[in-house]
Amino acid sequence: MKQNVLITGGSRGIGAAAVLAFARAGYGVAFTWNAHANAAQEVLVRARQYNPDGIFLALHADAADAAQVTNAVHRAEQELGGLQALVCNAGIAQQKLFTDTTDEDWRQIMSVDLDGAFYACRAVLPGMIHRKYGRILLVSSMWGQTGGSCEVAYSAAKAGLIGLGKALAKEEGPSGITVNIVAPGVIDTDMMAGFTEEDRAALAEETPVGRLGTPEEIARTLVFLADPASGYITGQVLGLNGGLVI
Repeated sequence: MKQNVLITGGSRGIGAAAVLAFARAGYGVAFTWNAHANAAQEVLVRARQYNPDGIFLALHADAADAAQVTNAVHRAEQELGGLQALVCNAGIAQQKLFTDTTDEDWRQIMSVDLDGAFYACRAVLPGMIHRKYGRILLVSSMWGQTGGSCEVAYSAAKAGLIGLGKALAKEEGPSGITVNIVAPGVIDTDMMAGFTEEDRAALAEETPVGRLGTPEEIARTLVFLADPASGYITGQVLGLNGGLVI
């Protein structure tokens, strides 16, 4: 069976690594991007280099906009010929005291990190239910498991993804659809751009394996969970954090 995947937030970081990992695995790949057009184009070029015969689409869509997400899903289904997998990766983060968090801060993080996954899942499920097959993967965070000081809104949104994924796994299992959640730890992406070298070294030292994670490590796990052979794994939270959260 030909395998196609849609990845939200695929222009940078974990999302970009996921696009390339799925391309290498032979998938047709569509991914959404919002603010980084040049980065999205670069990912598209690299994906085509990995798999010259594959079909790859870069779709402009704001994860916080239900209509744009739904349109992206429908276009991916039409141009790829259906979707067997969905990776909800689009997200933003913010470090701020809870008492300084504004209504706008809260709503923005919730709308991108949590609402965006809801929109994508809702749009992709009719096709998966019809085919009696699907793989849905939600990218949460270790802070969704444990909570992070000065990242309350982000932690709440990522915890919401865990609840969404576990409940959806129970609801869609009879339709041949699995739903799993990955919870990365400290991953070396653009989200860490504001950290000093001293901060990064301290985080690496705090992590039992002694280093930061890479986007490629998360991407390989996503490809594994999306595989047809992983059909007995559902409703699970996989902590990819180097032992920082056990």
